[in-house]
Amino acid sequence: MFTLKPYSRFIFFTLSLLLLLSFFANTIIASDVDTENDEDDEKELEELLALDEQEDLKQENSQGDVDAKLSEAKVLSKAQRIVIELNPENVKKTIEGNEFVLVLGYAPWCPRSAELMPRFAEAATLLNELESPLLLAKLDAERYPKAASKLQIKGFPTLLLFVNGTSQPYTGGFSAVDIVIWARKKTGAPVIRVNSVNEAEDILKKYPTFVLGLFNKFEGHDYEEFVKAAVSDNEIQFVESSNSEVAKVLYPDIKATKHFLGIVKSEPEKYTKYEESFEKDKILQFLAYNKFPLVTKLTEINSASVYSSPIKTQVFVFAKDDDLKSFLEPLQDIARKFKTKLMFIAIDITDDNLAKPFLTLLGLEESKNTVMAAFDNKISSKFLLESDLTPSNIEEFCSGLLHGTLSPYYKSQPIPDNTNASVHVIVGKTFDDLVLNSPENVLLEIHTPWCIKCETTSKQIEKLASHFKGLDNLVIAKIDASMNEHPKLHLDDYPTILFYPAGDKANPVIILRSIKVSTKSSSKDLAAFINKQLKGKDQVRKDFENHKDEL
Repeated sequence: MFTLKPYSRFIFFTLSLLLLLSFFANTIIASDVDTENDEDDEKELEELLALDEQEDLKQENSQGDVDAKLSEAKVLSKAQRIVIELNPENVKKTIEGNEFVLVLGYAPWCPRSAELMPRFAEAATLLNELESPLLLAKLDAERYPKAASKLQIKGFPTLLLFVNGTSQPYTGGFSAVDIVIWARKKTGAPVIRVNSVNEAEDILKKYPTFVLGLFNKFEGHDYEEFVKAAVSDNEIQFVESSNSEVAKVLYPDIKATKHFLGIVKSEPEKYTKYEESFEKDKILQFLAYNKFPLVTKLTEINSASVYSSPIKTQVFVFAKDDDLKSFLEPLQDIARKFKTKLMFIAIDITDDNLAKPFLTLLGLEESKNTVMAAFDNKISSKFLLESDLTPSNIEEFCSGLLHGTLSPYYKSQPIPDNTNASVHVIVGKTFDDLVLNSPENVLLEIHTPWCIKCETTSKQIEKLASHFKGLDNLVIAKIDASMNEHPKLHLDDYPTILFYPAGDKANPVIILRSIKVSTKSSSKDLAAFINKQLKGKDQVRKDFENHKDEL
C-alpha cells in the first residue's frame, strides 16, 4: 500500500481544497449568469406578450371597423334590394301594375345621382317599415335611354311619382326623411296620428321638425283646414292628437284645451305657437316663415328650400366650420330678435359650390376670413359688414338692413396709381371722383375679361389716348365691370364706350355698344366724335386733321 509522506499529504490537501473552491466559485457564477439570463428572458417575454396584446387590440379594433362597415353595407344592400331595378322588360308592368310608384332616374357617372341613391334606398326601408303602399324603383337612364324617354326622364337625377300610371314631378327635399314625408303626403297619409306617449317619443326621435295639431275631435272646420295645409305642404311632417297629455310630450307648453297648432324644431328656438285663425293659407304662411332654424346651415340638400323662402332679406355668414361653432350661439341670440323679418344663413367658406357664387358677387371670392353680408332680394341689393364682427356691430347692421338705413355695397378693386397713365383705370371707389364729379370730359371704356371684342376696343382706346395726349379737358379711361360696380353704371353689353361731357355728367352719350370695332374707320369715327365734342379747341381739330391717317 502506497503511503503519502507528511509533506505530500499537505500538498494533496491543498490541491484538493483549491479544486473544491474553484468548483463552488464556478457554480455561484453560473448561478448568477442563469439568474440574469432568466430575468432577461422574462423581460423579453413580457415585451412579446405586450406586443401580442397590442396586435390583438389592433386586430379587434380593425375587425370592429370592418364589422361596422359590413353592417352598414348589409343595411344598405337590404335597402337597395327593396328598390326595384327597372329595365325595358319590366318598366311598363311595374308602373301600370301599382297604384303608387316613385321612380329615380339616374346615371352611374352622375355625382348627384351617387349622393341620392343611398338616401333613396334608406327612404325605401323607412316606407317599408311604415307599410306604405308606395313602391320605390330606379332606372339607369343612361343604359336604357328609350325607357327613360318614355318616362320623361330628361336629366340626372330625376324623381317622378306615378299615380295609377300618371306621373307628377317630385317637389320635396332630398334627405331620406324628406322623401318619406313627401311620399306619404302624396299617397294619402299627410298626417300621423299619435295616441300614446311611446308614439310621441318616437316622433321626437324621427323628425327634427314637425307640426303638431291638438283637436278634441278630428272633425270640423279647423281640423279640415289643418289637413288641407298638411296635404299642400311638401316638406314638414304633420302630427295630430286628441290627447293633451300626449301632445304635451311633443309640445310641453300647450295651454289650449280645445284646438292648438304649433311647430317643433330640434334647435334653440324649439317651439313656436300658431296664433291665427285656422285657414289653410295662413297656416302655410306661418310654416314658411317659421320652419327654418334661427341660423340655417346651407347645404346642397336644403338649398332649394332656402332659396325659395318668402323671407327675401337674408343675412349670410361665410366662415370655416370650426369658426362658425364658436360664433353660432351669439348669432342665434341676434337672429331671435329679427325672427321672421330676416333670415340668417351660414355657409362653409371653403365650399366652392355654395360659397363662391355669393362671394364673387361681393368681389371677395378669394377671402379666407369670416365674412358677413346681406342680400335684399326684393330690390336686388347687397350689403357688407365692414366693421369687426362683434355682437353689437352685427345687431346694428341687421337693424339698419331691416329699416333701410344701410348703404348698399358695390364691389371695387383697390384704387390704382394713374400717374403718367395714358388711359386712366377707374374702379368702383373712384367712379364718383374721376368720372361724375370730374371737371373734364371723360371718355370711358367699359369692359370685362370674358368679352371677346373688348381686346380690340382696348387697343383702339390706347391709340386714341396717344392721339389726344396732353389735352387738359379730356380724360380717356377704362373700367372692368366684372370687378367694379356703381349705382350709375348699369350695363349688360360689353364693350361699351360712354362719353361724359364736362357740362352734363348725368347724361353720358353712348358712342359704342357691343358692335364690331376692328376696322380703322371705327377708330377714325371715335376720334372724329371726340373732336366734335371738343369743337371749342381749334388746335384739337387741326391736330386731328393732321394725324387722322395714323389711327
